[in-house]
Amino acid sequence: MDLADSWEAQSRQWIRWARQPGHDSYWRYHRDQFLRLVPPPGRRTVDIGCGEGRLTRHLKGLGHRVVGIDASPSLVAAAREADPAMDVRPADAAALPLEDAAVDLAVAFMSLHDIDPMPAAVREIARVLEPGGRLCLAIVHPINSAGRFERHAADAPFVIDGEYLRPFDYADTVERDGLTMTFHSRHRPLEAYFSAPEEAGFLVEALREPGVPDHAIASEAGRRWQRLPLFLHLRARRA
Repeated sequence: MDLADSWEAQSRQWIRWARQPGHDSYWRYHRDQFLRLVPPPGRRTVDIGCGEGRLTRHLKGLGHRVVGIDASPSLVAAAREADPAMDVRPADAAALPLEDAAVDLAVAFMSLHDIDPMPAAVREIARVLEPGGRLCLAIVHPINSAGRFERHAADAPFVIDGEYLRPFDYADTVERDGLTMTFHSRHRPLEAYFSAPEEAGFLVEALREPGVPDHAIASEAGRRWQRLPLFLHLRARRA
């Protein structure tokens, strides 16, 4: 089963998880941290790996003329149901249903690590972006996907047991407030998320490793997550 099929299989769980306000990092801080890198609305925005559309809807509310793309038919259907007026299309990220230079902004929020042909997807993003257009992406930080804390304590050691430099698939099952979600993703080293844009003709403008803010820490043990980045944000310009 590839990553797209895994997310389709988890689509019902993800819809419940994503649509519970205040439930996860997206609502508590991550969306707003990411939007600091995103340019103001321009000609057209494409949201790659939009899922059930929560960020797509938010971008639309901010004034973006946005089209959402996702490989999961169930998530596309859910996004359309939530906002029938929104343009959401089922498609492979490596074969976007858009013309060359059709957009001036591409957003890939927490999606590229869930896409098998990630370099091909980045090349497709370059194709549909106009010259000078921007790509803004967020991923699970590679140090996060490579390792783990040994225990639930603020001073717990963080350990990488395997090989950071070798890509591998992984699945994390998380239970919170009566909801359960299994996240299927691929670990890649940091270099992979720079070499793919480099080869596609992008120039990196900004890189962020946002920390977990104090207001999002529910316990003293949770402060271990302030010692290393959960996510990585990048903005690049098509040369």
